[in-house]
Amino acid sequence: MFKRIFSITLLLATCATGAKAQYDVNFAHYFDMEPSFNPAAVGKEAKLNVTVAYALDFAGFKHNPQTAYAAADMPFYALKSYHGVGLKFMNDKIGLFTHQQLMAQYAYRFRLFGGQLATGIQLGLLSEDFNGSKANLEDSSDPAFATSDISGNGFDLAFGLYYTHGPWYVGLSGQHLTSPTVNLGETNELKIDPSFYLTGGYNIKLRNPFLTIKPSVLVRTDLSAYRADITTRLVYQHDNKMLYLGAGYSPTNSATVYVGGNFHGIVVGYSYEMYTSAINVSNGSHEFFVGYQMDVNLQKKGRNRHSAVRIL
Repeated sequence: MFKRIFSITLLLATCATGAKAQYDVNFAHYFDMEPSFNPAAVGKEAKLNVTVAYALDFAGFKHNPQTAYAAADMPFYALKSYHGVGLKFMNDKIGLFTHQQLMAQYAYRFRLFGGQLATGIQLGLLSEDFNGSKANLEDSSDPAFATSDISGNGFDLAFGLYYTHGPWYVGLSGQHLTSPTVNLGETNELKIDPSFYLTGGYNIKLRNPFLTIKPSVLVRTDLSAYRADITTRLVYQHDNKMLYLGAGYSPTNSATVYVGGNFHGIVVGYSYEMYTSAINVSNGSHEFFVGYQMDVNLQKKGRNRHSAVRIL
């Protein structure tokens, strides 16, 4: 996470010649927010999913990163095939720098080797803003620094694969595959490198029919740096209710604790991330997750009927 912040800050110091940044946000609840990094995950369940998340990184620091995320996805049946569609919006603010994403997503699903494979594509717009007029610089005449408000837009493309087979799943995706360059004013630009994601998980049923252990992993890289997150949750499900406790570890980065649940279709979650890297951060990061789920009964005639939520 620090590399992402530092890279974007470095943009402001080198904007006259352009800069590259590790661009994407690291959400702790990645297991509940897979469409945020893999478009093939939209419509993976027979449910309408609405998701809202808020992440506050490095709490207590001035100009610390604050990210708001909202998304919705659902499956549908058409032309004798199963599909998924989704829409997501993200607003990521780091000090004087803000970037936004508005993306449309589509996935096509089909049977393969006894499981189900989905291929997904994501298209949308990036919006970048730097509030340079509020920058406090000792030498405002330095041409390497933007001292006025600048903004720009760019086109973005992502692609993904997502395979499920019984209790396990695996996904592979690439974001920013066009390596978009966003022009900020007349002389400044932001070059965004592609990033790649590998995720997987397995649901382990225990002797107690109400308990499941759900380990999962997410590895992401921009081919110059990487981050891996390993997470395990103990999940209790009974009578349209679900509760979970979890812990996660990212080697050389952080340790995270989770708590959350699903209550008749209302999904809530909270995580606290404690940093373990050599860069000592006194305060960790908070993430809040809220969602709504509603069953969608897919009819082969192409008609969807909605019913009350049923937790399996």
